[in-house]
Amino acid sequence: MDNVKDKKAFWTRIPNSAWMALSLLLAMILWILIASTESGGVVFAEPWEVFSKLTAKIQDGTLWPHIYSSLFRVIVGFSLGFIVSIPIAFLMGWYAPFRNLVAPWVQFVRNIPPLAYIPLIITGAGVGEEAKVIVIFIASFLVLVVTIYQGVCNVDVTLIKAARVLGASDKDIFFKVIIPASTPFILVGARLGLSASLTTLVAAELTGASKGLGMMIQKAQGYYDMATVLLGILIIGVIGMLMEQLVKFLERKLTGWQETVQ
Repeated sequence: MDNVKDKKAFWTRIPNSAWMALSLLLAMILWILIASTESGGVVFAEPWEVFSKLTAKIQDGTLWPHIYSSLFRVIVGFSLGFIVSIPIAFLMGWYAPFRNLVAPWVQFVRNIPPLAYIPLIITGAGVGEEAKVIVIFIASFLVLVVTIYQGVCNVDVTLIKAARVLGASDKDIFFKVIIPASTPFILVGARLGLSASLTTLVAAELTGASKGLGMMIQKAQGYYDMATVLLGILIIGVIGMLMEQLVKFLERKLTGWQETVQ
């Protein structure tokens, strides 16, 4: 029994930074092993090739415009999805007539991948920035509205009953009980919505783009430049991790009262 406790104590003493370094080292080893095989080498460029592409694109100044363009589309599309989803999700959770009318639309639309809307979006909005933002907006909105709605529905009924006993009005209950209790779900929805926005980015840039990480990946694929393809994928992954860390930081600040499992 003491040995088990000692082992648990040993693992818990290892800092998160050490785990991250170990994880990156393992990923690098797997990458090198896969790239060294005959079949894997066709798809996976060697790490040094990708690093060489990164250095070259930074030096010639062609990388940053791609990153800025993609970040702009993701941030605008996600922000619009976030702003629109919150009132709709709360109304669905709080007012039964609104829920009965709108919930079937949401359930129907969420089963359709955003890629399917691209022909309609191109026809209606053209191939400019609007089309790309709309595709990302749809992807993030659907994830956000469902997650936040579930959060509103899962608010502890005891809290609402206690507030009513104390004489709180519906307005007070909504703003002082429902919204604070739903905040963790809003932040979880934000994390999932950002992930959906990034995964839809490449599809969004199929609507025609001169700049963007998705466009860079597609163009490199046409020339069979797998080093650039992997570079674009890795950059999107890094951006996603940074955005998730930002949301986690906000989560700790806004929901510090929650009990968490380490």
